[in-house]
Amino acid sequence: MIALTLSILSSTMIFVVFKLFARFKINTMQAIVMNYFTACFCGVILQESAINITDIPQFSWFPFALGLGAMFITVFNLMAITTQRSGLSVVSVATKMSVVIPILFGLFYYKESLGAFKIIGIILALVAVYMASIKTKDGLKIKPSNFIFPILVFLGSGIIDTAIKYLEGEFIAENDIPIFSATIYGMAAIIGIVILILQISKGKFQFQIKNVIGGIALGIPNYFSVYFLVKALRSGIFDSSGIFTINNVAIVMISTLLGILLFKEKLLLKNWIGIGLAVLGILLIALEKW
Repeated sequence: MIALTLSILSSTMIFVVFKLFARFKINTMQAIVMNYFTACFCGVILQESAINITDIPQFSWFPFALGLGAMFITVFNLMAITTQRSGLSVVSVATKMSVVIPILFGLFYYKESLGAFKIIGIILALVAVYMASIKTKDGLKIKPSNFIFPILVFLGSGIIDTAIKYLEGEFIAENDIPIFSATIYGMAAIIGIVILILQISKGKFQFQIKNVIGGIALGIPNYFSVYFLVKALRSGIFDSSGIFTINNVAIVMISTLLGILLFKEKLLLKNWIGIGLAVLGILLIALEKW
């Protein structure tokens, strides 16, 4: 339970840092690249057993980690495009509703249990995510020409979570979690550097130290969100479908409450209903296990 709680808190901190990016006018792309370097560094220093960098490609999970790194930064850019074209609420819903993909994977691939409490809990959790994320009275508004972007965010986010679950169960040794995470973030950082070089070549790059600081502040909770998620999946307190549901819904719930406390956000009635449904959904999933 401790690992799951720490994963939720780490992911919630990512929300807080992103909010501060807007306040301090941080260049998001520069900060994201620095964030990946920071997260990679965290994985390297937390790796307990000594590993030569030349040995890393020999791990069975190495090609998958490279693919995940590419997915991380690709999905981020898709999220940025979606935010610009359709708004933050659309991104939030697409990202968190993607939990359906790893849930279905756990149920069908690993034959996880599916009792009445769990079914109702998952349904309530998905409704809660939608209602807590929509901060406008009119709901989501997406132009038909922009519809492909939230779909890609949905699929990409779901594939990332599903891949982490699959690799955790099939390839990653207990002591290799830090270096596995570091490899993912290292690959994302390399791709990010390429993007920044292209920006420099086009004269669109302007370095500011605050972007580095913002990236470091983002990278630390970003690393631990994945690290503790893998730990939670191995804890046995819930099966993977329960872990992913509780993790995503709790992040939305706590992030929404922090938005009120720290950023003076105003919530609609449906947002409060969403928070209530989130709590109820988590309780029902917990009752299924206990």
